Amino acid sequence: MENNITVAFTGGGTGGHIYPGLAVASELKLFIQKLNEEKNQNINLRLVWIGASKGIDKKLLSEQKNEANKCVDKFIGIPCGKLRRYFSLRNFIDVFKVVAGIISSFFILLKVKPAMIFSKGGFVSVPPCFAAKLLHIPVFTHECDFSLGLATKLNSKTAKKILVSYEKTKNLFSKNYLQKVVVTGNPVRPVFYNAKKESGLEFLQIPLEQKNKPILFVMGGSLGAKQINDLVLENLDWICERFFVVHQTGNNFAIDENLFSKVKDSYKHFAFIYDEMPSVMAASDVILSRAGANSLWECAVLEKPMILIPLCGSGTRGDQVDNAEFFESQNAAIVLKGEAATSENLQNALTTLQQDSERKNYSSSCKNILPKERSAFVIAKLIAQEILGDL
Repeated sequence: MENNITVAFTGGGTGGHIYPGLAVASELKLFIQKLNEEKNQNINLRLVWIGASKGIDKKLLSEQKNEANKCVDKFIGIPCGKLRRYFSLRNFIDVFKVVAGIISSFFILLKVKPAMIFSKGGFVSVPPCFAAKLLHIPVFTHECDFSLGLATKLNSKTAKKILVSYEKTKNLFSKNYLQKVVVTGNPVRPVFYNAKKESGLEFLQIPLEQKNKPILFVMGGSLGAKQINDLVLENLDWICERFFVVHQTGNNFAIDENLFSKVKDSYKHFAFIYDEMPSVMAASDVILSRAGANSLWECAVLEKPMILIPLCGSGTRGDQVDNAEFFESQNAAIVLKGEAATSENLQNALTTLQQDSERKNYSSSCKNILPKERSAFVIAKLIAQEILGDL
């Protein structure tokens, strides 16, 4: 007899909330498939994703053809307001959007009847989690950053389990919540575990005379990072003497033709690297990046030494600084924070990581940060236990 079970995923606003959720969804589908084969069961698992009706959520899910279409069966959009920590007149308007999101989520959950909800965070996840609480549907919520985001703080009030990426993050919860907290690590998509250096090198087509240099991958995110771009351009001559540079710039980027002509044999830039991203990272020897949680864990999975320039200042809650400082404390990264992000300090960091022995030390430290089992698998197993009972 077929056993039909639905699990709802929620989260969005950025790829940082969606991609780790996809990693869990993929592992959960594989876990149930294997369970069906080993125990001769007939569990039909349906995964529904509740995201923002406006924005990039649906687009990101539909673009991930090799992963999302295999594991997420349906996307449902809801209205949602942004959760801001600062004063804004839009906060008043967005209160009504949040209420509308809760009402919409309530009726969606009544119709879908999920066995549970897994939240990957972002402001869109709050209404479904609160609606689930009203309907007595179990909620698991995951925080990818070292510190707690506002959505996680709110969702924790509704959650049966609170999943965190770092052991020390547990210390940020009160005693009333500790029994619900489980350290899982941060889920990373399977493509990063399977990434091939050879594929990255084939994509990059590095000139023969440059192949003796280590590869520096400058990664500023899909929109680029002006601070990182400017710092790299200021030092491009110096860097290209020592590294072959692969630079993901974002769309709003321009390089002086005179400068480019000097370094073109040892420098390639892309507005954004899509499907080839895992293999390019695998081919790289050093990564210069912001300190978003998912990028850090993807680098750690690939055991890549990092130079981190975390986003900091009034426009952020400081999550990237916390993430970067943790990796630095584990000797897995060199951090240039705030006023320390200078040409001199960048050159010193690159000089250190130009040495193969130093890169090996940082790579070993990255490996030590990772849990013994893939984080996405650990979370998938916890979800399976919740929906199926003891396995």
